[in-house]
Amino acid sequence: MEQLVSGEAAKLLGQARRVVIFTGAGMSAESGVPTFRDALTGLWQQFDAQALATPEAFRDDPALVWGWYEWRRSAVGQARPNPGHLAVAAIEARVPSCVLVTQNVDDLHERAGSVAPVHLHGSLFAPRCSACAQPAEVPAGVTEEPAGGRRITPPRCTRCSAPVRPGVVWFGEALPEAALSAAVEAAATCDLLLTVGTSGLVYPAAEIPQVAARLGAAVIQVNPEETPLDHVAEVNLRGPAARVLPALVEAVWGGANRG
Repeated sequence: MEQLVSGEAAKLLGQARRVVIFTGAGMSAESGVPTFRDALTGLWQQFDAQALATPEAFRDDPALVWGWYEWRRSAVGQARPNPGHLAVAAIEARVPSCVLVTQNVDDLHERAGSVAPVHLHGSLFAPRCSACAQPAEVPAGVTEEPAGGRRITPPRCTRCSAPVRPGVVWFGEALPEAALSAAVEAAATCDLLLTVGTSGLVYPAAEIPQVAARLGAAVIQVNPEETPLDHVAEVNLRGPAARVLPALVEAVWGGANRG
């Protein structure tokens, strides 16, 4: 049987009392959620995905950008948490103090059983007014957007009638202050940080594992590929989160990841 985790990784997690789990796009990609690097089809094939994730794009064509994010929310709604998400929830349930920090804008961690993850880049499920920032309601149920995408006129704010925008952090925008502060504080006081499926390229979020390392915490990285965080990590576990994390939980707590 292929060995997915090292004894050192299992020892570090088993002894840790204050853990931060830091997840990125690779975690959700294993559930089939498209990333910005994936090839797009239909209407979206005409656009650079990153160019749709800006305040300027929303100002210039609100229906195009709202349609893009409704298409993404539909894809997330049809996806399911993978064994990596379930293993994260198992770790949270068994470590005395554990904070989950995610760069992902989906709700797969919540659906897997994680409680109150810190969303550094916002959420597809927290739209707000583009003018006054009043929270807006998310339509009930799972949307089923056409695979090729479409323009959708965004709803209007019930307070000021301005267009409602997706509740995500766009390129050029600052991270939510409360979320960033919570993430930095958790990283500064943890004894172990587990970074999973993140490229280590998107700042300031990529600074979180480095904060932990600088202040004396051990860092374990789970990623199939090499990243700029390789030199920060005390242990690098090469493989997909959906396989490595359940194996890590099994190595520490036996069958705990199943309950």
